[in-house]
Amino acid sequence: MKKSFLIILFLSLSMMGQNNPKKSNSNLETITLGGGCYWCIEAIFENLVGVKKVVSGFSGGKVANPSYEAVCTGKTGHAEVVQITFDKNVTNLEEILKVFFTVHDPTTLNRQGTDVGTQYRSVIFYNNETQRKIAQDIINDLNKAKAYSDPIVTIVEPFKNFYDAEDYHQDYYEYNKNKPYCRMVIQPKLEKFEKVFKDRLKKK
Repeated sequence: MKKSFLIILFLSLSMMGQNNPKKSNSNLETITLGGGCYWCIEAIFENLVGVKKVVSGFSGGKVANPSYEAVCTGKTGHAEVVQITFDKNVTNLEEILKVFFTVHDPTTLNRQGTDVGTQYRSVIFYNNETQRKIAQDIINDLNKAKAYSDPIVTIVEPFKNFYDAEDYHQDYYEYNKNKPYCRMVIQPKLEKFEKVFKDRLKKK
């Protein structure tokens, strides 16, 4: 079980560049994250200030343009992921990853709750050495602080490809809020996110 007080303490650390961000002509950055069902992760990051775009899809596999059904077999090697594009003048990768480690369990191998399989693995696909170092440093800090009762098993590996999921998977929570999975699985994660990051929510 997570030691919530340590997580909150870790998350309270200052975010680089949030108070006085440096202006940049190239202010957009992308990171690809897998933390279980992409419906959950997508719904959360769409509400974080500074996030410009969130796309659900598949990454890390060996088959081009896989279907959702094919990925669900576990044979394609892909993970369900979200590709997040964010404005570095408003947020940063540290905050993105702190949200990520708050809203999923990074200690369960190939599993999030009742979702089981390699497609649900916890993974960070980095685009450059800077992203790799930031991700690894955060994982090391969380492990050192014993923020979880078990070691983090999140994989940090280079980004190679990304394939959009079918249209009906995009903005899934927004259009299906009353379905059982949305109410029982996504809503509690979203509420946790909104509580911890209440000052970082997009205005509705």
